[in-house]
Amino acid sequence: MLYKDFHAGDEMHRLGVGLSGIDDIAGMSGSAVIRKMDPPTIEDGKNMQITVCANGKEIVFELNGSQASKDLYAQLPLEIDVENYSSNEKIYYPPKKLNTSNTPLVKSARPGTLAYYAPWGDVVMFYGSFGSASGLYELGHAVQGEEHIRSLAGSIRIKVAHSR
Repeated sequence: MLYKDFHAGDEMHRLGVGLSGIDDIAGMSGSAVIRKMDPPTIEDGKNMQITVCANGKEIVFELNGSQASKDLYAQLPLEIDVENYSSNEKIYYPPKKLNTSNTPLVKSARPGTLAYYAPWGDVVMFYGSFGSASGLYELGHAVQGEEHIRSLAGSIRIKVAHSR
């Protein structure tokens, strides 16, 4: 295991990339157990929650169990740039497009609504009210920290929320 940049020519091959605990590698000595980490499991879309972290603030969203929300959940964790859009929302572009089959359209977005705008392929976090739009699908809503959406800027980290 390498914990900092290293070049060894053609003799070494990358087997994977560490997603967590990278800072602990430097302090390791003796034996270690290496386990394959499975991606987050989705049990019928029940209680899927994600956490958006930036600037020491956290926003927890509960996803609605639609196919698009499952697709987003399966791409976590993500470290991604957030952008301002209009005067009521923040957006980011997940690496893969989301499948919108069985995903409800947004009828009336309110502060805390999490949505997917299929024509552009971006996820939308509303901090202000908005009606609806063709191609805007509902993914879920904020259950904690909704007031921090407006102040998101730069790079954000999105991960599976841990049960409390």
